[in-house]
Amino acid sequence: MTFLGWSIIFEEKHVSGYKSEKTGDIWFVESSKIEKLDYDNVGVNHISIRVENQSDVDSTLNFLKNYHITALFDTPKHRPEFTSSKDETYYQIMFESPDKILWEIVYIGPKTE
Repeated sequence: MTFLGWSIIFEEKHVSGYKSEKTGDIWFVESSKIEKLDYDNVGVNHISIRVENQSDVDSTLNFLKNYHITALFDTPKHRPEFTSSKDETYYQIMFESPDKILWEIVYIGPKTE
């Protein structure tokens, strides 16, 4: 989270919290309950964090590779079906956390490549 511009609020072995100057804070807490999540089930589908630069999505890929976390759904990739004009891009990477929560890091804005 820090390479995306979030600051550490609190960090211990089973709990970590981060804050963003613009959007609030987010906490990760280990749970002892084991449940299988279904991306198409009722409830949260995924959690998305919007970044300011297209290169931040690629930086996320490098970070994930360092921790042997696989990107899902053939991401990172551009999703023109989610844009309002051909001059704009929706560039995303999706992955899941160890507890099977689906995450998206996305850049929406002028295409830079």
